[in-house]
This record gives sequence, structure tokens and C-alpha cells, in this order.
Amino acid sequence: MKTLGFIGMGNMAGAIAAGILQKGLMKKEEVFAYAPHYEKLEANAEKIGFVPCKDLKGLTAKADTLVMACKPYQIEGVLSEIKEELRGKALISIAAGWNYDKYEEYLDKSTRFQFIMPNTPAMVGEGVLLFEEKNSLLPEEREEIKKLFEALGIVIELPVHLMGIGGALTGCGPAFVDLIIEALGDAGVKYGVPRKQAYEMVSQMILGSAKLQLETGEHPGVLKDNVCSPAGTTICGVDALEHAGIRAGFIDAIDAIMNK
Repeated sequence: MKTLGFIGMGNMAGAIAAGILQKGLMKKEEVFAYAPHYEKLEANAEKIGFVPCKDLKGLTAKADTLVMACKPYQIEGVLSEIKEELRGKALISIAAGWNYDKYEEYLDKSTRFQFIMPNTPAMVGEGVLLFEEKNSLLPEEREEIKKLFEALGIVIELPVHLMGIGGALTGCGPAFVDLIIEALGDAGVKYGVPRKQAYEMVSQMILGSAKLQLETGEHPGVLKDNVCSPAGTTICGVDALEHAGIRAGFIDAIDAIMNK
């Protein structure tokens, strides 16, 4: 892979491009992007550091690897316009619902492709990038692409049948964590903490707790027990959360997503 082209330049595509360029994995003149609103694209190009393109075919002519980053409902139209130009190239898709099997219906056999499911924390370099195991990339090409996406967080490979639950956990999960931040922030405000400070304290606490689990590999239950002293304050809070059905609530939320 010598050049990379983004079809669409929304928040997620911008985060990916910025991560790749800021970490020096590719040079400015090797990263291109196309989006319908050229003035906005130029502004993003100035901010992030990629080369803007005025049309799709111009983009595909310059890039040997493409990232499909437009809205899912736009993809059929995009593919109908540049299907021939994608022959012999690699296509990476971050559009929800467009996995390997769906692309196989539309693309020429010479086009190699990979479905990746990112999440919003990738915008700050702390994301989870789910790579569908089923793909047609060359082995060395796939390793290079994994290295690029590792600039945004951690890369996890999943078989096709687990991409749905993986996406529910990592793609929808940030909204659940945001609810926790908001709720604990409200509790802080209730007892006199200024809201900005309350959110800051809670967000850093969650970040630190998550990092502690990742780096130690300890079971979350063990880490929870480490904070709960006998007859202490924390166990009283845990007891209240258990009575509120917090565990069942989170599982029910995932069930609701999976059964939608």
C-alpha cells in the first residue's frame, strides 16, 4: 500500500486520517479524500493534512487502497460509479451493515476488501477496531492495514458471526458509559460539586479503572472486591446498584440491540 483514499470525510474518517498522519505512518501526499462538499473538505484537509479530491474517479486514480467512509445508504451509488476503477485495488469499509458477503455481491473479484467496525473513542486514539476475519486482502496488505488502524486504539479480529455482538458491545457501549458519566456527575452536583469538575472526576475515574483492568488482566470482580472494605461505604453502593438491577439492565440493553 503506497496511497490511501477516503470516500467520505466525516468524524470517523477524519479521526482515522488524523491518527495515521500524526503518528507518521503515512505522508500527507500519500493520503487523499473525496466528499461532496468540497469547501468543507478543503477546510478539513488544511486541518488534518490530507490531499482533497474534487471527484470520486480522481480519488480512485490516485489511491491504491480506498476507505469507504460514507453513509451506508450512499454506498450502492458510489460503487455503481467507481466499480470499474476499483479493479485490482483494496477496499476497506467502515460503514455499518456492509460486511464481506454484502460487498461480494457488488464488487469485481479482483477487488480485495475488508470490513472494519470502529467506535467513537477511536477519535481520541482509544478505540476498538473490529476486523471481520473473512476478507480478501493479501496477508501482507492486511498486516499493514492493521498497523494503520492500531494508531486509533486496539484491533480485535472476530469471526463473521460475532461481528454483531462485537459491534453492540463496542459501538453502542460508549453511549451506556456516557449515561454512567452523566448520572454520577449529577450525583456529584447534587452534593455540591461543580458540574464540569464532576464530569472530569467521573470520566478520569472510568478511564483509570478501565486501564487498570486492561493492564493487570484481573477479573473485574476482583478489582471490585479490592475497593469494597468490610462494612465500608463502597459495598453499600454496590448493594444499592445490585438492588437496582444494574447487571440485568446492561444485559437487557444488549438483548434489545441484538433483537432489534
